[in-house]
Amino acid sequence: MRKIDLKRELGSLYRPPASGIVEVEVPAFGFLMVDGRGDPDASPAWREAVEALFAVAYTLKFALKKQRALDYVVMPLEASWWSDDLSSFVRGARDAWQWTAMIMQPPEVDAAMVAAAVVSAGAKKALPALGRVRLETLAEGRCAQLLHVGPYAEEGPAIVRLHEYIRARSALRGRHHEIYLNDARRIAPAKWKTILRQPMA
Repeated sequence: MRKIDLKRELGSLYRPPASGIVEVEVPAFGFLMVDGRGDPDASPAWREAVEALFAVAYTLKFALKKQRALDYVVMPLEASWWSDDLSSFVRGARDAWQWTAMIMQPPEVDAAMVAAAVVSAGAKKALPALGRVRLETLAEGRCAQLLHVGPYAEEGPAIVRLHEYIRARSALRGRHHEIYLNDARRIAPAKWKTILRQPMA
């Protein structure tokens, strides 16, 4: 049985320093993705997307373990966020947000495997967002990122710092990206750890 832990192997991409902004080069990775819009706390669309993503992710994990003797740690939930008005992130105007929830996959996962996993997951439980799960490659390239500790609603000042850092050196590019390093259902908000990542020109 071959075992891999992508979160550990990718080093600073998923384990940034506790303080300060760092620049990273993010290569192309495959992700399970579901699109949506609006406040993730007020709309069932976000919860439904997350449930579908993890259902497919764990179905793929067990399939690869059985079929290819590959065992791996399921990667954390991530999301890219965008809006017609970038300041909506700083102001916390969540109704204006659009998002893509996603979970990185090992390179062994392909579209046929995802399609089979969707069918298998759907046979076990009715998941409204299951039909919208897709596999897509995301290549962000040069990015700046920092680690935010605390409630998601308090990210505003950290996002401002990140944007100021980038604008002092180049320009913002692409979508705001967040990586949720722990399970918010099991840990107090003061201890939530989120990587805030922004592609830069």
